[in-house]
Amino acid sequence: MIGRGRRLAACLGLAALTFTACGKKSPPVAPEQRAPQAVADLTGNVDESAIVLSWTPPTRRADNTRQRDVTLMRIFRVEDGGAGEPKSAMLADGRIAGYEEIAAIRSAEPEPAVRRGSRLVFTDRKGLTYGRRYTYVVLTGDRQGRIGPPSHRISVSYAAAPAEPGNVVAEPGERSVRLKWDATTRLLDGNAVTDALRYEVLRAPSADAELTPVSPPGSDTTLTDANLENDRDYYYAVRAVRIVAGTTLYGRPSPRVAATPRDVTPPSPPANLVAIASAGVVRLSWSPSPETDVAGYIVYRAPAAGGFERIGSTSAPSTTYVDRAVTRGTYRYAITAHDDAARPNESRRSNEVRVTLP
Repeated sequence: MIGRGRRLAACLGLAALTFTACGKKSPPVAPEQRAPQAVADLTGNVDESAIVLSWTPPTRRADNTRQRDVTLMRIFRVEDGGAGEPKSAMLADGRIAGYEEIAAIRSAEPEPAVRRGSRLVFTDRKGLTYGRRYTYVVLTGDRQGRIGPPSHRISVSYAAAPAEPGNVVAEPGERSVRLKWDATTRLLDGNAVTDALRYEVLRAPSADAELTPVSPPGSDTTLTDANLENDRDYYYAVRAVRIVAGTTLYGRPSPRVAATPRDVTPPSPPANLVAIASAGVVRLSWSPSPETDVAGYIVYRAPAAGGFERIGSTSAPSTTYVDRAVTRGTYRYAITAHDDAARPNESRRSNEVRVTLP
């Protein structure tokens, strides 16, 4: 009995030592707290003949810890005639009850979705019918099979988007491009437009680059795109935008047109031109034009009663010129400034001076 008592005391002491060394254990985390957070920013619209969904994949779990494993996002859809509230999104057995699963997307390899910045974009073309309402929910899970709560529902009223605007023209200006186009009169299903449309101007930096909006859609059929770079090519398209039952429908973009803004403002003319004549030589000097983009000056000469001809030039910042191609007689001189634009702009002439060589 004494030996058994000693062994029991030793075991209890070891257990107490183990408990003291390890410290107090935290309670286990409930599985639902380790599931991914719900998608919080699901949006949808009609783009030509498809419904386009966009969202940001969650990066946190329900307990707000960082989610580091691959996230699986499943898209569910239900359709109806558009009357009343759409079907509620109830999670049952890892699915949305009453909804059809139409896609499964992994955040690391999102095909058939595409990544645009931090967002994923999925295009739905499956069995769409004009006049029907399509409601979507995204369900998020992790690699361990834990499923987070459903996203909020978004509903899209599927209708015909507008056809492309006609006769798009892009007129370049100084650091700007002015666009104008004809109003869209037909929808993509061939019917006439009967409701008010807005228009969105799209721009790309090259002929094959992705087009992005210049500004929010507006009702005008003209727009001036300002604050551009001169001597750089810009590519534009215009599309009409229709609103049906709260859904935005983006029409087919027009063919692209290109425009290159140009510097069309000449420098101020040089001032205070002075000419000093001596045997076979005329020395000219002037005050520079104040603009910072002046690249040089052009020298003009004329006989006493004739027209001016260009006889030479200087590069800025030089403001002097020596004319050695003169003989006895009377001459008139004037100077202009030109800038460094791709197509240089030339200023008006300076004051005119007259000299007589002996």
